[in-house]
Amino acid sequence: MSKNTKSIVQFIVLLGIGILLVWLSFRSVWTEKEKILESFKTANYFWVAISIAISFLSHFLRAYRWNYLLKPAGYSVKLADATCAVLVGYFANYGLPRMGEITRCTLVTKYDDVPFEVALGTVITERIVDMLILIAIFFLTLFAQFSQLKDLTVTYIYDPMMLKLKGITEHPTGFIILITVLLVLCAGLFLVRKKIAGLLKGKTGNIIKGFGKGLSSVKDIDKKFQFILLSLAIWASYFYSLYVCFFAFAGTSHLGQSECLVLLLFGTFGVVFSPGGLGAYPAIITALLTYYGVEQIAAFSFPWMAWTSQFILIVALGILSLILLPIINKTKTNAIS
Repeated sequence: MSKNTKSIVQFIVLLGIGILLVWLSFRSVWTEKEKILESFKTANYFWVAISIAISFLSHFLRAYRWNYLLKPAGYSVKLADATCAVLVGYFANYGLPRMGEITRCTLVTKYDDVPFEVALGTVITERIVDMLILIAIFFLTLFAQFSQLKDLTVTYIYDPMMLKLKGITEHPTGFIILITVLLVLCAGLFLVRKKIAGLLKGKTGNIIKGFGKGLSSVKDIDKKFQFILLSLAIWASYFYSLYVCFFAFAGTSHLGQSECLVLLLFGTFGVVFSPGGLGAYPAIITALLTYYGVEQIAAFSFPWMAWTSQFILIVALGILSLILLPIINKTKTNAIS
């Protein structure tokens, strides 16, 4: 199976998961559809507009920060090009997963003469920095909402797992099957241990080394403090674009920054499960809001409002950026042709 075929299959599977989650989400509240429509009609769209503006700021800051990573390699991207490339990249991620990074690097290679490999290396570095900040957010959330996270773990992970295990152990046949599967897995891992070691030394090992090199490249940045400040500002923008949306609905307006930290943390993981977080992001946020005691209508409406507003922003600005890039680089395009 070719790489393109694998990407298409992966996209279809993830899209299918997203559509299934959307269907399950709407099915659970279908009897309340009139109230849900009313909640959207009466929502305070001033706060939604503020959320969209803050989101755009986060994308602009990411584009602005990009040159801090490119400069040590001897390259730079015009701010307008960088902003458009970032927006088109996010737009592309609604199609094939991880296509955004490839698209973004391809655009700056075309319009700003940055070698594709160099651009991709800086994007990998960005992702590593983002992951480190996400880990920091996890520990901050753990500190701010320890009892709530403990209850969430018990409610959604530990209790269901124990219930399943109890059901299996109470039925000898199921228990024997479980033990057999575990033994087969252990035997399989033992048999392919050399192959796994070879992979770590080969392509996979090179990828791991590449991540290490990407992270170490941060030390070559001239203005490290500004880079760190911009990185924190990007995630602060993500946080507050979600936080101000609380005030769009009466049912969520009482929630505070601690709750928002939890939503930001788990909502970020939701984007992995389907293209752009379709279905998965609203499902996760709805479950968390329900846990925090938010009534059903607001718990359903809030994440769909937050997700849809971001979707419209990215689609609109992504398409606009595709149109603007050749125009603002018209001189270069003419010179090439």
